[in-house]
Amino acid sequence: MAQQQEFRTTQRPPLDLSHHFSQTTKNRLSSNVKGLYKWFQLPGMQNVAGGLPHESYFPYDTLEAAAARPSRFDEPKSSKGKSNKPAEWHVTVPKIQDTTDILKKIDLSTALQYGTAEGYPPLATFIRKFARDHLHPNVPYAEGPEIIMTCGSTDGLAKAVEALTNPWNKTKDWIRDKEGVLFEEFAYMNAVQTVEPRGLNVVTVGVDADGMRASGPGGLADVLENWDFSKGKRPHLMYTVTLGQNPTGSTTSIERRKEIYTLCQRYDIIIIEDEPYWNLQFPSSRKHAAKYRGEAAVQADLFNRNYNAHGRSSGYEFLDSLVPSFLSIDVDGRVVRLDTFSKTIAPGCRLGWITAQPAIVERILRITEVSTQQPSGFVQVMVAQLLLQQQGSPATARKSADKEGLGWTLDGWVQWLAGLRDAYERRVHDMCSVLEEGRTVAIDRPAAHRRSSSLDSWSVINKVPMYEFDWPLAGMFLWVKIRYDTHPLLEIYGAEKVCTALWFFLLKKPFLILSAPGTMFAPTEAIRRGRAFQYIRLCFAPMAEDAVTDISQHFVAGCRAFWQLENFDDIEELDDSVMPEKMGLQMC
Repeated sequence: MAQQQEFRTTQRPPLDLSHHFSQTTKNRLSSNVKGLYKWFQLPGMQNVAGGLPHESYFPYDTLEAAAARPSRFDEPKSSKGKSNKPAEWHVTVPKIQDTTDILKKIDLSTALQYGTAEGYPPLATFIRKFARDHLHPNVPYAEGPEIIMTCGSTDGLAKAVEALTNPWNKTKDWIRDKEGVLFEEFAYMNAVQTVEPRGLNVVTVGVDADGMRASGPGGLADVLENWDFSKGKRPHLMYTVTLGQNPTGSTTSIERRKEIYTLCQRYDIIIIEDEPYWNLQFPSSRKHAAKYRGEAAVQADLFNRNYNAHGRSSGYEFLDSLVPSFLSIDVDGRVVRLDTFSKTIAPGCRLGWITAQPAIVERILRITEVSTQQPSGFVQVMVAQLLLQQQGSPATARKSADKEGLGWTLDGWVQWLAGLRDAYERRVHDMCSVLEEGRTVAIDRPAAHRRSSSLDSWSVINKVPMYEFDWPLAGMFLWVKIRYDTHPLLEIYGAEKVCTALWFFLLKKPFLILSAPGTMFAPTEAIRRGRAFQYIRLCFAPMAEDAVTDISQHFVAGCRAFWQLENFDDIEELDDSVMPEKMGLQMC
């Protein structure tokens, strides 16, 4: 503890970035009602101030669930990929936990009551310690970051955008006052659609296999140095997914992060770093890719080092091995990190947290007090009990001497995270291997030439690629570029129609493959009408693990059948004006 204190106090405080707060955010005061809550927990305090229903009127006496042990991914599998050992551990939340310590009191009387905006105290305290001491042990500003619980990353992003941007209305505001947000040129569209209604400029930056490019044409330096002020202010906010980026699957190295961060310092930009896939980093991807393509053709190895060797260890070899957050180099306190339980427990939790310098978290706290107030008490208490189940609850009273009656604890949580990584790593290997081995097709002469030729008695066989992709080093996605230039019908239908026809063709029997068209991830109309049409995103997460190979083979078979078509007459959807991204598809 003394070493941690010394580490924190030998650094300078984070910068005052309050000039980036929106006017509304600057005007916010602490909630008068929420200010009373700290007194409610004092032993013996008789509360006649707050309108809190008595817990005896709550209809739930306990919450119970059969839960996995953190070792689930290490257990032997049956021939169908299912664990031979059923979940035996039960999570039980009692009505009242017999303790006055609010950090250990995990019960319905507190979780289902009005609470503080920071989050349910036992869970928020656990996450704060995890974030500060284990996930980000070397944040380089004094006193370190703070956290606040959110209703998932989308909620966290909405609050961060509200705190850090002023809305702009073209009917009454000067163009010189229009603010902007930087995005990767292909981006998670929920983030873009959070920004657009505020009237902000959506500004795209080029990407490569390392994520957002710092230099070169279309890179971050180019965009910022050559900003056209007739469009409004130079962007002061960046949204980025750096680990298994959605949709491209790219992973940003620490070296690239330093280049980007230096530019953000120079131009005074705050970085919103959204990392739902941070633990899903795949050390074996590079090795498997090199087996097919050779060492020179694959991305540099990002996983051969201890990223915390220069400072404090996370305490876990698994965490030390992961490419770290922008927070690890955030000397100014200009990084707002979004985390979620959606990929580590379940999307329906709608639970996550923000990590940032204390002044930014305090402003987001003020927003939370008068909006969501706090995440669902049901969800918070079940997650808290999963991680921290205490002795003395009904579930553990009969096992008071049995350590397995306790929650996962920090060790179990990290074991679960590592097990998830291993499970997804097998999936990405299975899908990429099938696509790698099946990416070429043998075709005869292009159709346009065949139709005009009188030499119908012979043909020339060509072996051509149907698509190309990079093996993802993290995340859940493959970003597949369609090689429309090799399709025999290109000269008849044109590039965009070939790519659109493939998307519809894959939906048909016997292939039945629903992919995400690249146009769904184009932040601007210029990109959508540019080259977005030639990409599709594949996800190796939704299906059962033992189905990944078969589904991937369906995709390859569909592509091969599509390259053999002599016309698109049977793809009726091509005559419709409704394109895939307009069909109401919701993609995460």
